Amino acid sequence: MVTVTGNEAEFLFFRPGAKQVHVVGDFNHWHARGVPMVRRADGHWQVRLSLPPGTFKFRYRADGEWFTDYAAFGVEFGPFGPDSLLRVAA
Repeated sequence: MVTVTGNEAEFLFFRPGAKQVHVVGDFNHWHARGVPMVRRADGHWQVRLSLPPGTFKFRYRADGEWFTDYAAFGVEFGPFGPDSLLRVAA
């Protein structure tokens, strides 16, 4: 799940058994280890990013496996499967 307040996007991903989780997208040039997330006690992984206005594609990467966020602002199919969408208003 991703929520946006102003220009801050908060990513929340439930993967209690994961050892490492990153959020990866066109905002970091799809670098697989670009934005590490922090594990919370309830099994969710969380990170907040300040982003400029626009629409961005992203996915989560947990222990080397890719996941789509179907609760995001939409899904768009790319060359490697479904990408989640994030919108930051101007």
